[in-house]
Amino acid sequence: MSGAGAAAGGARVELSGWGWRHTGRASWALRGVDLVVEPGERVLLLGPSGAGKSTLLHAMAGLTGDQGAIGGDEEGRLRVDGRPAAAARGVSALVGQDPESQLVMARAGDDVAFGPENLGLARAEIWARVRATLDAVGFAHGLDRPTAALSGGEKQRLVLAGALAMRPRLLLLDEPTANLDRAGAALVRGVLADLLERTGATMVLVEHRVAEVTGGTAGAADLVDRVVVVEPGGGVVADGSPAAVFARHGRALAERGVWIPGREPRPRLPAAAPGGVLVEAAACTARAPAPLGVLGGRPATVLRDADAVVRSGCATALTGPNGAGKSTLLGLLAGLARPASGTVAPRGRLAEVSARPLARWPARRLARHVGTVFQHAEDQFVTGTVRDELAFGPRRAGLGATETARRVADLLERLRLTGLADAHPFTLSGGEKRRLSVATALSAGPEAAPDVLLLDEPTFGQDTRTWTELVELLADLRAADRAVVMATHDDLLLDRLADTEVVVEGGRTRAARAPGGAAPAAGPAAEATATDSATRTPPAPAGGPAAERPGPQPPAPDAPAPDATASDGLTPDAPAHRAEPTAAAPAPGAGRADRGARRASREEDR
Repeated sequence: MSGAGAAAGGARVELSGWGWRHTGRASWALRGVDLVVEPGERVLLLGPSGAGKSTLLHAMAGLTGDQGAIGGDEEGRLRVDGRPAAAARGVSALVGQDPESQLVMARAGDDVAFGPENLGLARAEIWARVRATLDAVGFAHGLDRPTAALSGGEKQRLVLAGALAMRPRLLLLDEPTANLDRAGAALVRGVLADLLERTGATMVLVEHRVAEVTGGTAGAADLVDRVVVVEPGGGVVADGSPAAVFARHGRALAERGVWIPGREPRPRLPAAAPGGVLVEAAACTARAPAPLGVLGGRPATVLRDADAVVRSGCATALTGPNGAGKSTLLGLLAGLARPASGTVAPRGRLAEVSARPLARWPARRLARHVGTVFQHAEDQFVTGTVRDELAFGPRRAGLGATETARRVADLLERLRLTGLADAHPFTLSGGEKRRLSVATALSAGPEAAPDVLLLDEPTFGQDTRTWTELVELLADLRAADRAVVMATHDDLLLDRLADTEVVVEGGRTRAARAPGGAAPAAGPAAEATATDSATRTPPAPAGGPAAERPGPQPPAPDAPAPDATASDGLTPDAPAHRAEPTAAAPAPGAGRADRGARRASREEDR
């Protein structure tokens, strides 16, 4: 990129026989990749979870190899505008899967300014770009907003603004709308379409909302003009226009876990009956962290008079726009934070354990009855391998070595982590980390299962096969008369699993409507009048009726249909769903409490 930092057409990317193997891994993430992306092309990169899509984006950004931040073995050739990718870093901008890892400054405006400042731009130009890009992505706060006070979706918007402010010629995007609400995702896609049209920049995009970027849904724009599919440990197995690839290879790709419009998964869900109330939040107010500096002002109020009820045998979804307070409400319901006002109290069988507010429960007691899966998966990993991470729960529950090994092996297979059993959890892809974090909350078996499991974006980064397995695991937990609460922007998860929906908007909870437009229950039939929640009718089953722990850190142009190509690798290697009925799967188990609870768990339970 020139000193002015303005895009001057798109960059050209060429890979020939390229492969990459991460340090400490026996298998190659990708190998034999032959691919040319011409200037101005808009490529959608698809593949199953763990296929190396994020690795390929990092390589194009110059972050792998001898001069990169990611170590491993490389073979073949990768060039950006004829130069090694590491020598062309100023040409590209990468928005990674985890926005948390890309925030570098304490204030939002400074974070967006970081890239343009490193391009040597004039101060006036820098701040003009900062304001313009923050406005373009719909960032709802001022330049001085602390980055630590942002929600996951707001951080994603901020990181995207930082990339766009650099006006790159090669834009590399790894699920840039994964944590955004529907309106926010549509806004971002519109911003990208306008940018690409104006600048002619090249884009390589990883995205699971395939229909929305290929024109597969009503009102969706054709953001991409080419689809490239890669396979784990291999290279390109399909390449062409979206219509050509989906028409020729759609079924085979869907069976391998690739999200294909019109081929959404239908998990097998065991029957479940909503039971009694376990947790009730009433008139809760919560505030964000205080602004930085002596003159920072008062903390912003995130929740105002929020109500929610959690029932056993029920899956409750917390929905709403980014920054509305879903994660904050989730933390209150989990007993991990105290409301500034209002109450979060145990009810039913939890109240029989203790009538005290959940936030006042001793750590050991909370860990036994309430499990949490955080939005940032790394916050829950404390062991050195995937296998040990899954074994922690069973061992803590007192299970023997044989039963522990059986449970670990089953979860490794179901969630397609077997080949990564000896890998460090921090080296996994975003989707793999998410599966592991959920699995650790379900690994100890039914005897040690928490009464309530709360999850923040549990299906992030999944292909259709692993998405199905995660949903079936949660459905098993619900069928075992446990409560499942999930903050999510996943409309398919909402449709397939949720029984109750609590909408959080403007810091308040409100009633939602059930599928088909039915109004939420009212009157005496709705014991939880204060819940502002709506009962949803779960779909008919297709097949019939956590605590974070402190621990060690890790070691160191459109192609016509006949031209769409595929290798023998597209031969289906597994069905899209498990052949066995869900009831045969082992019941889910215990969750793990938060880091503060774990650190305090040495105290005896009162």
